[in-house]
Parts: sequence; C-alpha cells; structure tokens
Amino acid sequence: MKIPFIILTLLQMHEITQLKEQTLIETVCSNTPNYDLCVATLRDFPLSATADVAGLGLILVDAVKSKAEAAMSAVEELRRRRDPEMRKALDQCWISYKAVIAADVPEAVAALTKGVPKFAEFGMSDAAWEAEICEGSFGNTAAATPLSAVNKEVHDLAEVAVGVIRILL
Repeated sequence: MKIPFIILTLLQMHEITQLKEQTLIETVCSNTPNYDLCVATLRDFPLSATADVAGLGLILVDAVKSKAEAAMSAVEELRRRRDPEMRKALDQCWISYKAVIAADVPEAVAALTKGVPKFAEFGMSDAAWEAEICEGSFGNTAAATPLSAVNKEVHDLAEVAVGVIRILL
C-alpha cells in the first residue's frame, strides 16, 4: 500500500516543481516586450527549468549570441557573392555583429555572473542597437534588406533579454 502512495507523492512533487518553473518563466516573460518569443526561447533550453531570474537572463544572452553568430554567417555568405552595391552595408553589419559577439555578449555574461545587472542591460541594449545599425546600413528604403529577418531576430531577442535583466535591477 505504501508504494502507490510514494508514487503519487512523487508525481505531485514533480507537477508542483513544473508549475513553479512554468510560473517563473511566465512571470519573467510578462515583463518583456515579446512574451511569446521569451517563453518559446526559454522553453527551448532545458536549463531554464531550474534557473533563477539571472539564469534565465544568461540563457537569453546566449540565445542572442547564437542569433548574432547566425547573422555574421549570413553576412559572410552575402559577401561571397561580391555584390559591390551591398559591400559597404555588409561591412557595417559585420562590424556591428562582431561588436555584439566580442563585446556586448561577454559584458552581459560577466555582469550577470557577478551580480551587476546594469552592465548586462547595457550590453543587451547595445546588441539591439547594433542590429538596427546593420538594418539601417542598407539605406532608408521601405523594402526588406537581405538581413531583415536575422536583424529583427537579434533585435527582438536582445530586447527580451533587457526586459528580463531589468527585473534584477
């Protein structure tokens, strides 16, 4: 008779733990400009289930880094096509995303790790700005640029990271 009770107790504890984790993610994401992106991104990372707010911030910073790396790959691919009309814009995008990967992300990681979220906020705000700079480097046309999708992904994810980091301020 004790075995069913133990199993039932373990199942209830597991459900309570999942509910707490889900509640933290949902609560944290409700403080961001893009709730759905936040929840989807955090749920894609298994470590988010046991993370605190700073840990969720670190997961989002890592996601920004991955998107920025994808952006740099896209820039490199476009550069290989040797389209002279896009060369200047692509060079600017490369500089922008290099700054995200080499400076903004490490600054945010160090700041969150050391408990100084203000500097993490600066890093992620700059990452969002760098995506805007890249997009703007193609000129003020209403048409989408060859990097519009990835620029939007980096920008929006960095803004989500800022929203989470601000909870820690």
